[in-house]
Amino acid sequence: MGKLLHQITVQELAADLDAGKSFTVVDTRPPGSFEAWHIEGAVNVPYHPVDGLGGDWDWERVEELAESGPLVTICGKGLSSTSLGFELSTRGYDDVSVVKGGMQDWSKLYEVVELDTEDDDLFVAQVQRRAKGCLGYVVGSRSTREAVVVDATRQYHEFELVAADAGMVITGVLDTHVHADHVSGGRALADRLGVPYYLGSHATDRDVQYDFTPLDDGDTVRVGDVEIEALYTPGHTSDMTNYLVDGRFLLTGDTLFVESVGRTELQFGDADAATGAELLYDTLHERILSLPAETRILPGHVSVATDGTYGVASPGELVSTTLGELREELDLLGMDEETFVHRIADETPEKPPNYERVIAINTGRESIGDEEEATELELGPNNCAA
Repeated sequence: MGKLLHQITVQELAADLDAGKSFTVVDTRPPGSFEAWHIEGAVNVPYHPVDGLGGDWDWERVEELAESGPLVTICGKGLSSTSLGFELSTRGYDDVSVVKGGMQDWSKLYEVVELDTEDDDLFVAQVQRRAKGCLGYVVGSRSTREAVVVDATRQYHEFELVAADAGMVITGVLDTHVHADHVSGGRALADRLGVPYYLGSHATDRDVQYDFTPLDDGDTVRVGDVEIEALYTPGHTSDMTNYLVDGRFLLTGDTLFVESVGRTELQFGDADAATGAELLYDTLHERILSLPAETRILPGHVSVATDGTYGVASPGELVSTTLGELREELDLLGMDEETFVHRIADETPEKPPNYERVIAINTGRESIGDEEEATELELGPNNCAA
């Protein structure tokens, strides 16, 4: 009887990577899939259970890699990586582990960072979807044990767990806008709990097909004594709404990031990207930069490169800065309007995969298929920054 292959979860892999343990991640997916998105430091060894090794790899090279230290194999779902693991085992290499669920499970890995709000009542937690760089929030009142969720991802149970661990009941769900890079879990969470689902009132302009509670500029949502004010902040999209918590914490969605600002052509299109850029410039300079310098910026995303590295901070660390620091450090905020509009409208990065279909799902104009389709739609890091 053959030996059982050692398997690890994505949570165990993340913990070992973060601890700096010495091993090599071997990604067996085709080169195109690997180049589009992979784990930091991974080596691409294309392998098919029937066709064997691909590219310029042969068994002598693979065995040299195995002799250099422990290997952890990963693929899309855990199939070809398991086959490679078994093959290495038959060749006498026992220090091989396989990641269960592969990159599909890696795309659903979360970390939670609780903020020090310097307030006995106010609770704020940043919920990070590690591989995509999506950032959502749980905002609550410890005294009344109530909370709202902002920008929930499709795995909305992760947000429920945060609230439950804090001893809070979710009384409302908010989205900053109609997202383009991932399927929102906001409406599904609100429906499941029977609580209001909030969007900025300009979401009616996006052909949203489902019912929601509209928030106009200046409207507030309360949890206990905690006040959450809606600020209309068009630019990235026409419906973008930021949420100012307790007058001190600004949940900026895709308006303003720690390292960039939101791109504008995903909704407005390449031909009208300048229109969005002009709106964004006005939003930044007339609405956001007029806030106090100590306002803490809590964005909806952090940039993640195709090699899995974060643009700022590290997974499990708070992605945030103050508005004052951004004024000094982010060059985009110091540009005049003409330069800014040219930079945002004419120097656009590659678009997120499947973004048109994702928008259609998030507006309710199309319905999502099964879990496998949803996972495929969302594979890869977000790409919402300019």
